Amino acid sequence: MEFRELVTTKTKEKFGSDVVDITNFRDDLSIEIKPERLLSFCKFLKEDSELDFAMCVDVTAIDWAKRKNRFTTVYHIYSLTNNFNLRIKSTIEDAKNPEIDSVTSVWKSADWYERETWDMYGIKFKNHPDLRRMYMPETFEYYPLRKDFPVMGIPGSLPLPKKEED
Repeated sequence: MEFRELVTTKTKEKFGSDVVDITNFRDDLSIEIKPERLLSFCKFLKEDSELDFAMCVDVTAIDWAKRKNRFTTVYHIYSLTNNFNLRIKSTIEDAKNPEIDSVTSVWKSADWYERETWDMYGIKFKNHPDLRRMYMPETFEYYPLRKDFPVMGIPGSLPLPKKEED
């Protein structure tokens, strides 16, 4: 059995109706899971000896702006044993206060990626060990990668350094 088929089969067997969608476009496998099952799904992918997804390579998000369920978190994970990349998606239902479980208990490397996603999109990762902003000041009330944030920024929202006189 090809590895991508193994991942798909095991996922369907273990998580059944919690799997929202499985796509395989140009040999790029992507699995969307319900947000309440994300953490257990990630643990399964890491701990299953045949799958062995030991590395979280990236965490980011998509802001769909006009959709009812506005935000989707996206996780890129990798199995060193099988030399295989997998994308996990999970759509958040609450657009006003988006939050989802942190996967830092599964992959320590997700720490900074989740912080970056929090900082840029405003998605709160529940049970994250140190969820604070990385790029923007803690007092900054906006999230720059959201679709409703102006491309040129908001004048006066962030104090700029003063120019030194020569």
